Amino acid sequence: MQLVRKKVNVRAYTILTLFLAAAVGSGCAAEGTPKAEGARASRPAKSAKSAKSAKPAKPAAGQQAEHALPQEPGAAGALAAYVEKVRKQAVRAAAAKKWGLKPPLAAPPPPAVKPKITTRKGFEVEDGEGLPPVFTTVPTEEKVVFLTIDDGAEKDPELLKMMSELQIPYSAFLSDYVIRDNYGYFKKMQANGVALHNHTINHRYLPGLSFAQQQREICVQQDKLEERYGKRPALFRPPYGNYNKDTLRAAKSCGVEAVPLWAAEAFPDHMEWREWDRDLHPGDIILTHFRGRAEWKGTMPDMIRQVMKTVTAKGYAVAKLEDYV
Repeated sequence: MQLVRKKVNVRAYTILTLFLAAAVGSGCAAEGTPKAEGARASRPAKSAKSAKSAKPAKPAAGQQAEHALPQEPGAAGALAAYVEKVRKQAVRAAAAKKWGLKPPLAAPPPPAVKPKITTRKGFEVEDGEGLPPVFTTVPTEEKVVFLTIDDGAEKDPELLKMMSELQIPYSAFLSDYVIRDNYGYFKKMQANGVALHNHTINHRYLPGLSFAQQQREICVQQDKLEERYGKRPALFRPPYGNYNKDTLRAAKSCGVEAVPLWAAEAFPDHMEWREWDRDLHPGDIILTHFRGRAEWKGTMPDMIRQVMKTVTAKGYAVAKLEDYV
């Protein structure tokens, strides 16, 4: 019985192949693109005209041509997906060069099931069962860390531009007293995929307040963020990282599910560490702030450069906290 070759959209295949060759050959592709795949992708394809005029040799009975063009509907889709992957790598590599960085490592796909979050040992409150867990590191074996930015005082448009171009995920923990003069800045941030979370109304030292006062600080901010940005935050970070049982009770009463603190803190000129080994670990949460030259030795883009140089040099990628918590 003679096999019959299915018809192939040679024109579409040729266009995709030439596009891939251009993307890889441009010199902008991110580090780590397999050389073998790049070589195969850059091989020129026959023109549609010559492909139509050529009469392919018939394979022997029971055999298929070894180097046939893709014959299944999914083959063209797979090639298109690879072309898109290379294109994104090229764009990210070009952005990294623009901002004075090596291309950030790509985070792995998010887990199908989020890990169970529990309170870190030593961070418990008495009789705290059933209260939101307090943690500094997300349980994962992947070499990922999470970037979080607090308060909201500095509203640097260059930060929005930089993070969008580099495609770096991060989460913002906002205090109303410093964002109310420009809610729109954080609306733009949210439009870029950034999750906005609770950092109280006035950034007060919560353990020094009564339960009712703490509840107002946390729950009124929940209401304000929901009103302004359309979503009630699930995460809350107490100012200065200080809390007591009333803090967690108040947070739970208005919908908070977890309380992420941090394992490392970033500044424009250095990193500070919670752990004794002064290093990153899988799942670590990094804290930094919306600050500028008035309080720092640098700008927010300078701070991001410090973070990313450290993270990338240690072989980590930045992942989205909300994919894991």
